[in-house]
Amino acid sequence: MIKIDRIYAKPADLNGVRILVDRVWPRGVSKASAHLDYWMKDVAPTTELRKWFAHDPAKYAEFRDRYREELKTNPALDELKDVVKANPDRPIILLYGAKDTAHNHALVLQEVLE
Repeated sequence: MIKIDRIYAKPADLNGVRILVDRVWPRGVSKASAHLDYWMKDVAPTTELRKWFAHDPAKYAEFRDRYREELKTNPALDELKDVVKANPDRPIILLYGAKDTAHNHALVLQEVLE
């Protein structure tokens, strides 16, 4: 089971494997309060793609396609898949910092992993 959640939300499930999938550490979040198992920043979109997207919902469909293309050659995706496989009995929670819960890279990662 792959879930996604904002890193700024109070953790709803501390029994799951909590993985931050942002390239940049979220502002105002301490490492202790994040309750992370992993920070897999290399699985996030490249800086160039992230800046191009700029969280513009009108660009989301193209962003999704471009990010999926990046993931095809990104070894960090294999590392993330290994974590998922190593924890078959625990939910995987992909954490992200974006304000927009409907247009973000964690949703794309969730689709790819499922």
